[in-house]
Parts: sequence; C-alpha cells; structure tokens
Amino acid sequence: MSVAIKSKLKTYKLRQTDCREEILEIFLSKNHALAHADIETQIVDKFDRVTIYRTLKTFVDKGLIHKVLDDEGGIKYALCKEKCQSHDHTHNHDHIHFKCMTCGLTTCLEAVVIPTVILPEGYQKKEMNLLVQGICASCNKEVS
Repeated sequence: MSVAIKSKLKTYKLRQTDCREEILEIFLSKNHALAHADIETQIVDKFDRVTIYRTLKTFVDKGLIHKVLDDEGGIKYALCKEKCQSHDHTHNHDHIHFKCMTCGLTTCLEAVVIPTVILPEGYQKKEMNLLVQGICASCNKEVS
C-alpha cells in the first residue's frame, strides 16, 4: 500500500488493516460516490460483506467519508475533502451532491453550498442533503 494511504489512516487515528487500506485506496482512485456494492465488487473474495460494512461505518464515524443519499433509496459514500477539527468528528457536509442521469455517477460539488434553510420553531437540523440530478460535465461534452 502507498505511503499516502497509511498516512491518511494515521491522520484519522485508524488502525491499519488490509481491508481499511484497500477500501481507502478505492475511494482515493475515484472522484465520485460509491455504494457498498461498488466496493464489494472491487474486492470480491477478499473481505466479507460485514467487514466492508463495518469499515465504511468506521470511516463515517471518524469523518474520513460521508454518506450521500441516493435517489433510488440507497446510500453511497464519498471521501471527505477536509479533516474534521473537532473532537466529535462533525464537520460541514452542507454541499450539493449531483447525480448524472446519463452515467449514473454521483459527485460532491464542494463549491456549491446548500442554501440556508430556516426551520419552524421546535425543529432542529442535524444534517442536510441536497441531490441535484442532471447531466454531468463529462457526459455533456460527449453530447455536444
């Protein structure tokens, strides 16, 4: 495994295991969100489904990846661009996710912030998700 992967695991205070290293390598090699099944197909026969799930949960809990809701009712995961600074591992994921209707890939649009939403009295925001669907830049070039 690369030094970058080992360093990233160390930065997030995660023990280095073969499964964690391989899953992190997959995330680092992609620029879009991945479903559990996407990861499972890339490391088939190496780790069981539960081990992959637990690794993803640990990565989410530590702030290494974040959840991305999918329009089909599932959950995908995307690599966080920033290391969380607080002790409770909460950091800002209030950005837009974009799902291409042509290629099906979901990407984080970090530069596009979700507009402020004022909730009625008595409601408390825990997290926000905004999924925009359309044609991504890559697929749009192919059509032109």
